[in-house]
Order: sequence, then C-alpha cells, then structure tokens
Amino acid sequence: MHARARFLGHPVHQMLVVFPLGLLATAVVFDIIYLISSSQVMAAVSYWMIAAGLVGGLLAAPFGTIDWLGIPAGTRAKRIGAMHGAGNVVVLLLFVLSFLLRDREDYAPGLAQMIWSFAGAGLAMVTAWLGGELVDRLGIGVDEDAGMNASSSLDKRHVATGK
Repeated sequence: MHARARFLGHPVHQMLVVFPLGLLATAVVFDIIYLISSSQVMAAVSYWMIAAGLVGGLLAAPFGTIDWLGIPAGTRAKRIGAMHGAGNVVVLLLFVLSFLLRDREDYAPGLAQMIWSFAGAGLAMVTAWLGGELVDRLGIGVDEDAGMNASSSLDKRHVATGK
C-alpha cells in the first residue's frame, strides 16, 4: 500500500521522521556528555537539539496520520500504526517535559530532565521499530509496483498516478 502523502513519488512521513529521531537521540548523547563533563556548551547543544527535534516531530506527525487514515480498518497494520503514532505522541511529550523543565540560564538538565529525555529516547526505539514493521513487514508506504527494476519515482507516469 503506497503512502497517501507523497512528494516526488516518495512518502513524506518517511522522509521527515529521520529529523526528530536523529535530533532527539543526539540530544540524549549530548546530555550524557554533559553528565560526564559538566560542559555548559553540551547542555545548550542538547537543549536546542530537543527544540529542533520537537519541531521535526510536529512536522512529521500530520503526514503519518494521513497515511494511517488510509490503512484499512481491522488490519494488523492499522493496530501497529495506532501504537506507532500514540507512542510517538508520548515520546514528544516526554521530550517536551525535559525541554520545559530545563534551566533557561545555563540550559543545564537536572536528573529529572535527563530521565524524561532518556525515557523518550527508549520509547522512540520501540516506536521506530513499529514504523519499520509497518514498512518492511506490512508494506505500508511501499509502492505496489516496487521491485529491483521498478521505474524511477520521478517517472512522469509514476508521479502523475501517485503510485
């Protein structure tokens, strides 16, 4: 089943999710570096990575919702998609908590703020796996004519039909 929201023949959601996943995961890495080094620069980098990751998540979510609405009811894909989407809402909320509770003067996260972001990162691993299950196992977001010798997604016929 191909994705409903597409750009130049590719699913928009799949293009956008790399940003929040990468930014939020990297924020956790900078929190760990801050924890080890007490470097205020690392705390500030983590803070702004979370901000950018939250924006990325808000941009990716509507396109995932559009695609999820196109999945037939009563299917395993619909259930997995619902868990994937709901889980990602929780991921964003955990990072929002971490972001809002940080000190605005030096961006330093306390233990609670790191726990929120680490929990968000852990849950993101689960929701990313669910997204992979949707695409790789259940074929959501994959063109019906996909194959090793399929035409380019930029082929005029391909883009015109949305397939």
